[in-house]
Amino acid sequence: MGAQTYCEAAPGHPVHAPYHDTEYGFPTDDDTLLFERLVLEINQAGLSWLTILKKRDAFRAAYDGFDIDRVAAYGETERARLLADSGIIRNRLKVDAAIENARRIVALRPHHGSFAGWLAAHHPLPKAEWVKLFKRSFRFTGGEIVGEFLMSLGYLPGAHHPGCPVWAVVEARNPPWMAAMRQGFTGYDARDAGKLLPVA
Repeated sequence: MGAQTYCEAAPGHPVHAPYHDTEYGFPTDDDTLLFERLVLEINQAGLSWLTILKKRDAFRAAYDGFDIDRVAAYGETERARLLADSGIIRNRLKVDAAIENARRIVALRPHHGSFAGWLAAHHPLPKAEWVKLFKRSFRFTGGEIVGEFLMSLGYLPGAHHPGCPVWAVVEARNPPWMAAMRQGFTGYDARDAGKLLPVA
């Protein structure tokens, strides 16, 4: 996106605009959507987000609609199928991470009920603490992947700036980071401080 922010570059773009306007920074407690976003962010590593968005339908088809239980049950046959699928990113580490992370989400259900419940149980945290937690809990989850995953789902600030028309739409959904700030949380990165709403 060059030197432009996503809010500046996405409007009018045939692929980026719909994602920016209707998904980026929007909260959800749907585990299927959370898992999809995690898999897509992992696959974006080293590539452009545009590449991933263009392949999104192929990813959904390849990973059975991101059904967590089905992906968690994948064996060598499915793994080989994914690595042969030219519609997605055929990277062994990323494919293995998607399967293993589905299994880890299944494993956390007895304690947290769902992936969304696990996120809610640990929120709010500063980004650095989230990264440590994800590295302990999941595979292929470095700082950039975790930061973008959480920002894209409203757990960390920074997806939109206050001058962006989508800001008000997201604000009306009261994403977790906004709710935390309103309740007095001050642990977000100072580099994002200029974008944050004043605490009422």
